[in-house]
Amino acid sequence: MTPIQPATPSGARSATGERAAPVTLDDVRAAAARIAGVAHRTPVLTSRTLNRRVGAQVFLKCENFQRVGAFKFRGAYNTIAQLSAERLRRGVAAYSSGNHAQAVALAARLLGAPAVILMPEDAPESKRAATLGYGAEVVTYDRYTGDREAIGRKLAEDRGLTLVPPYEHPQIIAGQGTVGLELLEEVGSLNALVAPVGGGGLMAGCATAVRGIDPAVRTIGVEPEAGDDYKRSLEAGHRVRVPVPHTIADGQALETPGELTFSINRRLLDEVVLVSDDEIREAMAFAFTHLKIVVEPSGATGLAALLAGRVASVPERVGVVISGGNVDPGRFASLVGAG
Repeated sequence: MTPIQPATPSGARSATGERAAPVTLDDVRAAAARIAGVAHRTPVLTSRTLNRRVGAQVFLKCENFQRVGAFKFRGAYNTIAQLSAERLRRGVAAYSSGNHAQAVALAARLLGAPAVILMPEDAPESKRAATLGYGAEVVTYDRYTGDREAIGRKLAEDRGLTLVPPYEHPQIIAGQGTVGLELLEEVGSLNALVAPVGGGGLMAGCATAVRGIDPAVRTIGVEPEAGDDYKRSLEAGHRVRVPVPHTIADGQALETPGELTFSINRRLLDEVVLVSDDEIREAMAFAFTHLKIVVEPSGATGLAALLAGRVASVPERVGVVISGGNVDPGRFASLVGAG
């Protein structure tokens, strides 16, 4: 396996002896330049109905319109685009059940690199088909008995591939941070930013961007109630592991925060609020009814937090990241109907 070398090693110290941030605003801006013209500059939607319900101006950054249908393409392309010609020739590997799998597969195809993606045997057929459609090879494993990180590392090592992690790398985080950077460029100043928290890469990147521009912006992460590992970890001051979450927000069904992302988010994230599966369903239905967009459960948790009143003292101008829209039609109809 050929590891990706961090642009700024986590925990490195500056000449003054202070710890250097693993990702900076300059890194995010460099990522924005790198992905320009390749990643979509996604729309920002507003709704007077939503503003009335929440009592604030709400700006929805819609990553469901991003390539592969989710923000993950930004970090994957930013990372793979920095590989040497030799590494690109040998190829890349990733482990993911969905959005990161598709993002790496497409980014690799655009950059001329073969890709091998490790996916669980029970991954949705639509996501497996999409990953194959982008030209990647798919290798499966049993998610209930296998360790995907260990299997993924061995797969990459055996084949001489560069492993592209889903969130635990500065280049991935910087790429995801372009979501927040674009949002501020589009709408101007914000009082708060609300975004889903899973592995933590999206929030780590966005918080780096918006707090780098305006340190006064309030940053609010959102998790499903069943998977509150980030909230517990922030309260404890260290990473906490929870049982495998059972939630419709499958993209946030993680047991523990990433080590690198947590080191960033514990500095930049003000709070984490929780939403129920029913509140997520209501947010998906609201987005479909009032905004005419399809949002996957994990992508709707930020909107759900506002609609359900989970965010205390909502400020005047709030940005919300809609992180993705990859959900099967049948599942979407079932979830929205249940809501």
